[in-house]
Amino acid sequence: MNLTEKTILVTGGAGFLGRHVVGALRARGCRRIVVPRRRGYDLTQEAKVKQLYADSRPDVVIHLAAVVGGIGANRANPGRFLYDNLMMGVMLMEHARRGGVEKFVGIGTICSYPKHTPVPFIEDQLWNGYPEETNAPYGLAKKMLLVQAQAYRQQYGFNAIHLLPVNLYGPGDNFDPASSHVIPALIRKCVEAVERDEAEIVCWGDGSPTREFLYVEDCAEAIVRATERYDGAEPVNIGAGFEISIRNLAELIAELTGFSGRLTWDASQPNGQPRRCLDTTRAARHFGFTAKTDFRTGLRKTIGWYMATRPRLQAVK
Repeated sequence: MNLTEKTILVTGGAGFLGRHVVGALRARGCRRIVVPRRRGYDLTQEAKVKQLYADSRPDVVIHLAAVVGGIGANRANPGRFLYDNLMMGVMLMEHARRGGVEKFVGIGTICSYPKHTPVPFIEDQLWNGYPEETNAPYGLAKKMLLVQAQAYRQQYGFNAIHLLPVNLYGPGDNFDPASSHVIPALIRKCVEAVERDEAEIVCWGDGSPTREFLYVEDCAEAIVRATERYDGAEPVNIGAGFEISIRNLAELIAELTGFSGRLTWDASQPNGQPRRCLDTTRAARHFGFTAKTDFRTGLRKTIGWYMATRPRLQAVK
């Protein structure tokens, strides 16, 4: 698909991942890009979804919008995370089908995988158990995008694909301690501990779980490539193909931020899923994607962005 000739609707296009996807589209020469904002289009309301399609008349939809957060946010908002994400996905895809949209790109989540999925996660394992409890409502709501995409392809011949990005990080991430994921949360804790000359920071869990992290610009490139080149019914993992323990991650971030104090682990807080690491063979085979950004390099860029924008972010708050 030559995207330069299409009108592309990017839900969540003003968000962390969305800004990078829009940038990757523009770098390819795409000019007809529509980025709806929540104040004008609440995508949990069907009337607003219908209005969005009537106003924008897209050829392609890349659905990135999501209500998302770390373990704490998932634990505090399971109902909202289920309802908002489910409603957005169901209505956006249904009205895309009704409106003759050529292609719908659904963005799922690694949280959809069963809690004890063997590493590396292979797409065929998605249905082999229940997700990790703290983020199951979110993971299952996003998984329904896959079910809907495959059902619509079977009944209506609708071209909907489903991508499963691993945990993301990079410039523009959410550093709010109430809702951030582990990398921005640890960066902020370490930076503030250095500034306050504190001897200790407290980390959630026992440090044993492993995670895989993908630099946000690499993820954006994968999504645009899949939009151009992939038209299959099967879900596709988007990742970097490595894992690191949370303990080792905290030690690395402490090193890169200059924090030399103690890392204390609060085992009363949840660990989340025991291990996460994706098999990325399908993405490489179907649309030629492999991650390019070295993890240490990506962390340095993320920390640099945070340090450079902190005064502005704090002024906004």
